[in-house]
Amino acid sequence: MNLQAAGVMLRRYYKQIIMIVVDFMLLSAALVFAFWARLGEVWFPDQPGQNVVMAICLLLTLFAFGRLGLYRSIIRYMGQQAIFAVMQGVFISAMIIAVVSYMSGIFMPRSVPVIYGCFAYIFIGGSRILIRAYYQKGLQIHKERVAIYGAGTSGLQVYKALLHGNDYKPVLFVDDNIAKQGMILDSLPVYPTHNISQLLERHGITKVLLAMPSVLPQRRQEIMRDLAGMGIATQMVPGIEELLDSALRGSDVDSVYDSILGRTPVSPDEQLLDRCIKNRVVMVTGAAGSIGSELCRQILLSQPSILLLVDINEYGLYRVDQELHQTQLLQDSAITEIVSLLGNVTDQRRMTDIIQSFSVQTIYHAAAYKHVPIVENNMIDGVRNNVLGTWSLVKAAADSAVETFVLISTDKAVRPVSMMGASKRCAELICQAYARSGAATRFCMVRFGNVLGSSGSVVPLFFDQINAGGPVTVTHPDVARYFMTTSEAAQLVLQAGSMGEGGEVFVLDMGKPVKIMDLAERMISLLGRSVRNERNPDGDIEISVTGLRPGEKLYEELVLGDRIAGTGHSMIMRADESFLELPNLLACLEQIQQGCEEGDCQTIKNILSEVVGGFSEMPINDILWRRNQQQSGMNNLESQSSAKITPLLRKSSKKKGTD
Repeated sequence: MNLQAAGVMLRRYYKQIIMIVVDFMLLSAALVFAFWARLGEVWFPDQPGQNVVMAICLLLTLFAFGRLGLYRSIIRYMGQQAIFAVMQGVFISAMIIAVVSYMSGIFMPRSVPVIYGCFAYIFIGGSRILIRAYYQKGLQIHKERVAIYGAGTSGLQVYKALLHGNDYKPVLFVDDNIAKQGMILDSLPVYPTHNISQLLERHGITKVLLAMPSVLPQRRQEIMRDLAGMGIATQMVPGIEELLDSALRGSDVDSVYDSILGRTPVSPDEQLLDRCIKNRVVMVTGAAGSIGSELCRQILLSQPSILLLVDINEYGLYRVDQELHQTQLLQDSAITEIVSLLGNVTDQRRMTDIIQSFSVQTIYHAAAYKHVPIVENNMIDGVRNNVLGTWSLVKAAADSAVETFVLISTDKAVRPVSMMGASKRCAELICQAYARSGAATRFCMVRFGNVLGSSGSVVPLFFDQINAGGPVTVTHPDVARYFMTTSEAAQLVLQAGSMGEGGEVFVLDMGKPVKIMDLAERMISLLGRSVRNERNPDGDIEISVTGLRPGEKLYEELVLGDRIAGTGHSMIMRADESFLELPNLLACLEQIQQGCEEGDCQTIKNILSEVVGGFSEMPINDILWRRNQQQSGMNNLESQSSAKITPLLRKSSKKKGTD
């Protein structure tokens, strides 16, 4: 074990004793040197009691050092505050010696306390600086050399934080601000950004830390893309305010995803958020899920009179319930009564009892199976939950005269090629049909793309794969998706519920779709790794293309056709789409229900193909269905069912178009 390691491992109590003993010896030496400098010879007290008096003076000095906190400072992290404490202690020590020597009659030239103070400051302060330098020199040997992009306040904070860390050694700053180029920032030079590749190579730098949290996400992406094109590993570092804020809010991870999003997050309209919530009884189904739980957090801020959390997942419901009650406790506010209820949305009687017992005024329906491969392999339960569950809840809401019903839908419902997408489009048709049937309830739908950080989303998957060392799996190089943050999704749902007149589909202006391959590369870079490919065989993380999964599309769409209108919110659009008349839809739903009861996947698929359209050529991937077909010796898995219906699609009365 080397001296550095031994020093670090030594108990704090023993370190303090050693420091006190060493300081006493250094102060004694400073006093002797002060007399030598003044008299030209070594002098020791020779009168009775002089030794005792000087020792008392030095002990009082050590006491003053302790009161100033000098022995509570960790030497290897010692900063300006500790040096200032040394200066104060030495001044007090010189005054003590001068006063005590004068009052006791001890021989003491008037210049000696001054000279003693200078020597004491050099000995005490210098010893600590040398020890700190010794530790830091040892740490620097194994540190990775990095450059800090951004010579502002955040860059300086990053630099100071890295000085005492064990992983990185900041070597220089780079900044595109001409006024800062050529300057020295806390001992490090600031270089321009041009020819950055040669600059980093010359200084042996292996990584660039991007310390520009106030810059727009688009600009950060541009910088990271340019650096990645040069083969430079880049990692984004959040500002101290961003770190503190995220720590306080705990569950809010949106700030981490800003660079992935590729656009500025959409700000909510506070008046729209409150319109269907404040002082009302609000019910959220699927409250334990990613979107459902975020909805509950946002709803709680608008202070409903009662917030009903409904979910079949007991543990998930317990966690959300505890979190919301804890939030109320921390905010010292208990305006909203929070009620957690176990329930399956397919149980219409249970849903009706809940709605009528609490006189529910607003429902946000987030309960659904959403993972494409899982629903594809479990078609019966996926359709039962997403279609029949929505039908059950819609009937309960309409029969109970609920004021507002908002369905959380998905971009996969637009021209679907998967059972999950088809089931969600069918759920939309149910809400549209009841909205135009004369029901007192306002039914509307909210459609959005992939939610960053939600359960089962690609982003957490990539995080896990990168942290595990790879590979990062991408199904196809050209797959692209729309992305939004969890808070954006929840706020869109709440605002849309306030704007809906009945039967509308609301979508967020989500900018341009993001290629999943680009997303994977960006996340690898954000986490401080490099992509391993033909151009960079020594990279950290490999990206593996696995092939499209059943029911997966290359590109997603947000609306059918071009029937788009604006709303009171600049970033929210209203789509007016084709629908089925309620009698025709009910006939289809009854046959779907019968197909679920009988386990007849072919019938369900045929009916959904007629109602929704767009995925009739897709095979049935339900695991049990295929296994049963194989065991029964049926070779034709796509045999035509006798239960087939061709309902009449009706166009919206507002604008023309087809589904």
